[in-house]
Amino acid sequence: MSKSMKMISLSSMWHVRRQIGNLVRDCRGVAAIEFALVVPIMLVLFFGTVEVGSLVAIQRKLALVARGASDLTSQSLDSVNTAAMQNVFAASGAIMLPYSLTPLTATVSEVFIDKNGIAKIQWSQSATVALVGGFPEAALKQSPRKPKDTVTVPGGLLIPNTWLIWSEVSYDYTPIVGYVLKTKVTRKDESYTRPRQSLCVDYPPPTQLSNSCTPVS
Repeated sequence: MSKSMKMISLSSMWHVRRQIGNLVRDCRGVAAIEFALVVPIMLVLFFGTVEVGSLVAIQRKLALVARGASDLTSQSLDSVNTAAMQNVFAASGAIMLPYSLTPLTATVSEVFIDKNGIAKIQWSQSATVALVGGFPEAALKQSPRKPKDTVTVPGGLLIPNTWLIWSEVSYDYTPIVGYVLKTKVTRKDESYTRPRQSLCVDYPPPTQLSNSCTPVS
């Protein structure tokens, strides 16, 4: 190999090494690469916080709705009619505001605990709650609970020959953004309350006074 060719070869190698060195020291675009790597993680954290926070708030409000439905029913003197039950559902459902009421369903049942400590449904009524003209309104519907159905009640409430007002609520939470939670999440809650002003709360009102607080058999 001639001297000139060796010089060209060395020059080329030096040029390549210099280019590699320049590439190693070149920091242009580093911020963009870091941004591209960090943004997805930050979005997950941000939207996850928003969606989980909303879900926790929904769960808290749902517990208050359940408590409100059983509490309002239990305060009745001795019986409630259809209009009163609609008002109970609408008033308790208003607690969910400003969240949408459309997926909110509620069931209020009276439970009788017999002498053997077995809890059975005395009566039950369900409703869906929605905003109509800016105000909560309840549309009554058939309850999934049937009279004489045996149900499970917390042990501390199983006092023979007593009645309980039992409310159940269900809400389908749809994520605001949907970045972390992709589908709706169904949340439920329940509450038990003793009748306040009488042994039981009849629904519908009995046709005769002697029919009041007649246990299911």
